[in-house]
Amino acid sequence: VQLQASGGGLVQPGGSLRLSCAASGFTTDYYAIGWFRQAPGKERERVSCISMSDANTDYADSVKGRFTLSRDNTKNTVSLRMNSLKPEDTAVYYCAARRSLCRSSASAYIYWGQGTKVTVSS
Repeated sequence: VQLQASGGGLVQPGGSLRLSCAASGFTTDYYAIGWFRQAPGKERERVSCISMSDANTDYADSVKGRFTLSRDNTKNTVSLRMNSLKPEDTAVYYCAARRSLCRSSASAYIYWGQGTKVTVSS
């Protein structure tokens, strides 16, 4: 079982990035997939999550209206489209999976990707 996060990089404020989380060894259809981020010196926070069967998608208030989470079951992939990026979005972003429904706590997720770094700076 593996989650592979990719798509991070350096972008200017106001720019966009698309992060991808590719799963192998399990079918994401039956799992909630969350994206978390952790900035230096800060706790890991959940940015967004999509529940099993796309029944529900949640966003942190800080990214609502700027980030969009989507799932492609044919590719077993979940993508996070990030627009209007701000310097405070700078962090290492992780994708994670748990059965069925989304939860806010990172400890509720059983599978984790390795993280991809996003830096928003001019």
